[in-house]
Amino acid sequence: MPTMQTPAAKPEVTEVSKVTANPRPRSWYKHLSAQILVAMVLGVFVGHMWPERADAWKPLGDLFIKLVRMLVAPIIFCTVVHGIASVGEAKKVGRVAIKSLIYFEVVTTIALILALLLVNFWAPGAGMHVDLKAIAESGVKAPAKAVTFGQFLLNLVPASAVGAFSEGEVIPVLFFSLMFAFGLLALGSKGKPLVDIIHSIMQVLFKMIGFVMYVAPIGAFGAIAFTVGKFGVSSLLALGKLVSEFYVCCLLFVALVLTPIAFAAGVNILRLIRYFAAELMIVVGTSSGESVFPSVLAKLRRLGVEESIVALVLPTGYSFNHDGTCLYWATVSVFLAQAVGIHLTIGQQLALLATMLFTSKGGAGVAGSAIVILATTLSTTGVVPVASVGLILGVHSLLSSAFVPVNVLGNSLATIVIGRMERAVDLQTLQSELQNGPEETAQASAL
Repeated sequence: MPTMQTPAAKPEVTEVSKVTANPRPRSWYKHLSAQILVAMVLGVFVGHMWPERADAWKPLGDLFIKLVRMLVAPIIFCTVVHGIASVGEAKKVGRVAIKSLIYFEVVTTIALILALLLVNFWAPGAGMHVDLKAIAESGVKAPAKAVTFGQFLLNLVPASAVGAFSEGEVIPVLFFSLMFAFGLLALGSKGKPLVDIIHSIMQVLFKMIGFVMYVAPIGAFGAIAFTVGKFGVSSLLALGKLVSEFYVCCLLFVALVLTPIAFAAGVNILRLIRYFAAELMIVVGTSSGESVFPSVLAKLRRLGVEESIVALVLPTGYSFNHDGTCLYWATVSVFLAQAVGIHLTIGQQLALLATMLFTSKGGAGVAGSAIVILATTLSTTGVVPVASVGLILGVHSLLSSAFVPVNVLGNSLATIVIGRMERAVDLQTLQSELQNGPEETAQASAL
């Protein structure tokens, strides 16, 4: 299948080639991943030493997330529209979309099954005998109305074109972008000037993300300092068994599920993790997958994946492929049942799994949204009291520091896998980039 490229994209490839062809030794402190790691260590120290100032550090993390979220919606719009317009045929778009959704459903189902098996075997909540009255005032309440399938369909469509961008949710933006892209595709050659304009805007947005990435270490510092200062180490030890079990669960998922998938796609999973090291560390601190979406998108293109594939698969994955979050929902749901002394039968757990397959769709990767969807799921099933969610509020940040990186890694791998299925990956560029590693500067990440 011929590779689709626009004339405007050629200088980009040449520039990246020059960077990778003449690598220069860099001081360790110039690497973005090293800067973020140092910032996180400092955040842990500051949060532990001055816990009374925890709230003062929180705006630093929130500011970084807001800066990125400000650009996520227009970047999704530009990449999806330009990617589909570059394909030139609606049939390929539909084929890629179907393959992606099937892949997402299979992998998230495996994640839920693995989490259920491990949490039943480990039983981290057994014997806790938690009194629900003690956590009833946690502030976590059942949603006023459970989301039905009809409501889910309605939520796909934004109330207005402007609303799609202002509300900050991925799915409405993706839906509007797809509609606009197909309309532009139908114009044929008449739409080419607009395609070129959108491509230029997209490059400006990526440069803006490059500027924002300079403050990523400050954002990671603020987020970690707030978490450690707010909850403290001692308050988290009581639920250490759950945290330990969940971290093992995430590691097993990467080792037993993502690693074989990567091997089948011709990718070394360890090199892929190293390639996205900076992004993975950012989400460890911020607990927001959105905070690295533009950077991940840019790096996938540098790996040799066709723009059309990246533009379709990655935004869709952010809405429908939550591998790590599915591990979290399944683990925490059964843990809460164990903690309050409710025995879940196999049938009830399978029903819970089926419900999660539905409620897991449509998350936007926003920090804290997992708690809301968890409460929605428990409310829908009616087996585990929603008030019990208050039990894990203290360790939610620790849990999200594990499942959000798994989400990012899973979506990055999924984009490469679908690209390989479509023969839309430059294998030489892929292996070369993974071998040499990324240029760990904000500017190189934004190319």
